[in-house]
Amino acid sequence: MAAPPEKDSQAPLPAPLRILQWLVIGLTASLIFGVITVVAVVVTRFPKAATPPLPESLALPEGASALSVSQGADWIGITTSDDRILIYDRASGSLRQTVTLTRP
Repeated sequence: MAAPPEKDSQAPLPAPLRILQWLVIGLTASLIFGVITVVAVVVTRFPKAATPPLPESLALPEGASALSVSQGADWIGITTSDDRILIYDRASGSLRQTVTLTRP
């Protein structure tokens, strides 16, 4: 019985496979270039948003603890655990308005 012919590892690829190889290389390169471009656009077009300055401290009323904080152009709103919304002036930190929430 005859031994199978040995495959030469240095044999050139057939023409259709060489074309496919170059297509895969081109696709990989364009994918890498595209990802780098998208990252660069996101970094340059969407800079970090500047957060407005907050007062050093806000004095909450006795027995109130903050649940959430919301900020406007010139005010800070704090929702408290005792069903109130406290609106503070951003510049001075003084209490501007109190809204009491009622439950149905």
